[in-house]
Amino acid sequence: MDALRAEHLVGGVDAIVLTGGSAFGLASADGVMAFLEEKGRGFPTGLFNVPTVAGGVLFDLHFGDGRVRPDAAMGRGACDAASNAEGPQGSVGAGAGATIGKLFGQERAMKGGLGTASVNLPKDGVVGAVAAVNAFGGVYDPETGKPIAGPRAMPPEQGIVNTEEHLRIHGRPFEGFSNTSQNTTLVVLATNARLTKTETHKLAQLAANGLIRTVRPSYSTVDGDMVFALSCGEREVALDVVGAAAIKAVGHAICRAVMEADGGGMVPAWRDLPAS
Repeated sequence: MDALRAEHLVGGVDAIVLTGGSAFGLASADGVMAFLEEKGRGFPTGLFNVPTVAGGVLFDLHFGDGRVRPDAAMGRGACDAASNAEGPQGSVGAGAGATIGKLFGQERAMKGGLGTASVNLPKDGVVGAVAAVNAFGGVYDPETGKPIAGPRAMPPEQGIVNTEEHLRIHGRPFEGFSNTSQNTTLVVLATNARLTKTETHKLAQLAANGLIRTVRPSYSTVDGDMVFALSCGEREVALDVVGAAAIKAVGHAICRAVMEADGGGMVPAWRDLPAS
């Protein structure tokens, strides 16, 4: 991660890997590295080009069989399957084991997932976002502020518990890693606007507002939230314009991740909630 900072020599990124499996899932990056090396991608070091691959990992070992983890073959398979077409959403990829709303533990959590969205910019520009949502708190529609998913109320009550309000009034019901600390929302943002490395870093900061508006709370002590930003085009668009669109794209990608998810009978998903 540190190599991406503006003061370091590396000038670009060859791939971003989003994966589950906790630290075990980092093995998936090996397959991505091998794929890129075969394509001649990477930072030239004389005898070899060394691809620059950054990554983010979710903790999802408590969903399904925790012994099934991403590996190098899965990373390679993701590269082979990459295309310009929209991919599957919901309980796939890094979102396969993602859950949200873990204020009261997994027993009252809901299914998270993987989602994408894009927003058009002036002058044929575009911003696209992909989000893997595995949050401690709830997910809210950034346009209306209404809850979409989160910790479920204890029967006979129905609905979603406001995590921030519960923390403020009642405190945390659990302390320690084993109950509520397996959380992270990962976002990758890309635009065809031409930005410098410093401007792209700023774009990631601006785009984080979309995460903050949609996942509540975000960036908590039990969330490992992270936003990557990439510039891969030549469109001339002001950074603040790109940032405004990025906020919208991130919010929509997060909502879509949850609304497309399927709990597989293990945990309720948005689609399982009673209509309101």
